[in-house]
Amino acid sequence: MKKNMKKSRIQAAVLSVITAGALLVQATGCGQEIGNSENNNEVQAANLMRDVKVKDVTGKAADEKFVNSYYDFSLELLKKTSASSNGENMLIAPLSVQLALAMTANGAKGDTKAQMEEVLSGGMTIEELNEYLYRYKENAEDSQLNIANSIWFRDDEEKIQVEESFLENNASYYDAGIFEAAFDEQTVSDINNWVNKNTDGMIPSMVDRIEDDSIMYLINALCFEGEWQEAYTEKQIYDECFVNKDGKKQQVSMMHSNENIYLEDENATGFIKMYQDRKYSFVALLPKEGMTIDEYVNSLNADDIQKLIKNAQDDMVIATLPKFSYDYSVSMERILQEMGIKNAFDADAAEFSGMGTTSVGNICVGRVLHKTFIMVDGQGTKAGAATSVEILCESTAVSEPKVVNLNRPFFYMIMDNETNLPVFMGTVTDLAE
Repeated sequence: MKKNMKKSRIQAAVLSVITAGALLVQATGCGQEIGNSENNNEVQAANLMRDVKVKDVTGKAADEKFVNSYYDFSLELLKKTSASSNGENMLIAPLSVQLALAMTANGAKGDTKAQMEEVLSGGMTIEELNEYLYRYKENAEDSQLNIANSIWFRDDEEKIQVEESFLENNASYYDAGIFEAAFDEQTVSDINNWVNKNTDGMIPSMVDRIEDDSIMYLINALCFEGEWQEAYTEKQIYDECFVNKDGKKQQVSMMHSNENIYLEDENATGFIKMYQDRKYSFVALLPKEGMTIDEYVNSLNADDIQKLIKNAQDDMVIATLPKFSYDYSVSMERILQEMGIKNAFDADAAEFSGMGTTSVGNICVGRVLHKTFIMVDGQGTKAGAATSVEILCESTAVSEPKVVNLNRPFFYMIMDNETNLPVFMGTVTDLAE
């Protein structure tokens, strides 16, 4: 193994960790190759996977402990993000954010590690969380969801020497490819090509430039393929009125269907629409009259959502779903600090010696940027997400059909039906173009 992979010191000022995720329904393929979709340039970065020792690891299947902790993290993230969204359409991908922070936490120590573990998984160790996420990725290999990870670090012994155990853990649990690169314009192209390929074009670019003091990127990509189990026909789609959060009426394309899974509790009614093979589904929940979308989101808790899904009724639903498409971005530093990850952002208190060391200051988390995109139409759904974590060194009975008309602000999830875990969670409040 090259000498710059040995345990020693990181002598640079910025470590950036980028995680890109895309959930893609109605697609042609999720590639894992690296290359430029426009000019097919060859990647110049050296692939060092042969030099990294991949350990034999075991995984843990998603059980009640993991599911509950994932919901707690997801809903807290949803509520904090919704509070900062100013009422606009909002979408987060909890899985993307969790993967980004879990990979980062593999380099954390002391109180910094403890705080990240508490927020990410309700207090279970990062080692245990690695096992759950490893099994989740392993199971996804036989499904529509592809998960790819990679680590890119600067080919400069004066600036970086990475902790070998940090690379081994990410390679072993996350199957991360390891690349050594010059961190020049070609590296920018290489990284963007890798992300573009592994999100099937949903995230075409993640890095616009690499600064002189950037030394590493950790990248995760998610890609999901599928279509509605029963696609909408042209006769099922026509213009109707959607009333936005401000009470204004908007003409939009509404898709009509008869569904057979009905949801209802004291606060909302809804339905579940399946994607092909029924492993994933679209869960739509409409707050009852008199409750705003913000009030509904703030009322959500893990037990109630799981109970709602578990008690879904086999009943005819006359469902209307608007076509919609939007993107969303949010800086999550304040949100994560409010959730309890504090030391990681404090240059004096952060402990990331598991990644490496530096002679010019202390390593800490800087900016955490989350970007998402979704498009829902008659054929299916396209949804993408990207999370960037920047690490700095600072100085049965037939009954009357139910009706669910999503003609006003509503909440939705894209759900992994095998684990009952929401991959995406969002609200639609305004459909103005």
